[in-house]
Amino acid sequence: MIQMTFQSVELPLAKPFAISRGIRTAVTVVRVSLTDGEFTAVGECTPTAHYQESPHSVCEQLELIRPQVEQGLSREALQQALPVGSARNALDCAMWRLDAAKQGKDLWQLLDMPKPVSVITAETLSLDSLENMANAAAVAVAGGAKLLKIKLDREQIIEKVAAIRATAPQATLVVDANESWLGLDLDSLFQALHEFNVAMIEQPLPAGNDKDLVRCLHPVPVCADESCHERADIAGLRDRYEMVNIKLDKCGGLTEALAMTDVARQFNLRIMVGCMLGSSIAMEAALPVAVQAERVDLDGPIWLAQDAEPALRYENGEVWL
Repeated sequence: MIQMTFQSVELPLAKPFAISRGIRTAVTVVRVSLTDGEFTAVGECTPTAHYQESPHSVCEQLELIRPQVEQGLSREALQQALPVGSARNALDCAMWRLDAAKQGKDLWQLLDMPKPVSVITAETLSLDSLENMANAAAVAVAGGAKLLKIKLDREQIIEKVAAIRATAPQATLVVDANESWLGLDLDSLFQALHEFNVAMIEQPLPAGNDKDLVRCLHPVPVCADESCHERADIAGLRDRYEMVNIKLDKCGGLTEALAMTDVARQFNLRIMVGCMLGSSIAMEAALPVAVQAERVDLDGPIWLAQDAEPALRYENGEVWL
């Protein structure tokens, strides 16, 4: 018999986090705990208002499915029992960890995958003034960051990238517009970003309104984030994107994320793995996808005032297991 509990936990941020849609000073996650009386496993999700989720709605979903889980709902059956999204993610990841513990294995052994020592991860530069973003880039590279993810809106796009490139000439740069570039001259913008050796552009146009990407040149690979939630989305993205960003909170857990990596490869789309703000509990669950990805953005814990224990170690631009 499985016992399931869950709770919302507010995690204050060490500093404000800003993207084109707003600013956050804290993030509320939902943690699910499963125990069989001998072993206990935890999963974490971050409900996202942009996807019509809240901690309350996620907890309601978990409460409704609790009887099935406690009666032995399998991880495979969970994929049909809950829709894609945060609630299924937390529960799916907890199930993976409980299955591994019951077999005396860690997650890597259960997946029959080699466990890496570390993985290079992006360090995100929060949307801010040009001067503050350039200063943040300087601090990041001084701390060893190798990959910088630049949050942008419609203002001073090229100027900010130029300032950051001047500050971080050796770093790999990727930019994330969070759907904010509708109506801009994408051909000119993409070419200008290419000249600053930007390695990737993430979700420049709103999901569902990204057909203009078919008609413009892509001197820099363009990655689908908000446009790509689950494996069923991938086939329809081939004519406008070169990459897909797989996030466990979007797709509903590690099970679907692993399936998405296979489908993306079938359609010759490159893979990025990303995250919402959250603790090491959430980031660790995504690492089996990260080792298969070209770009990794799992820096959520470095924004927290205090991480969960046991915490992953972030040092020299890498997350160390």
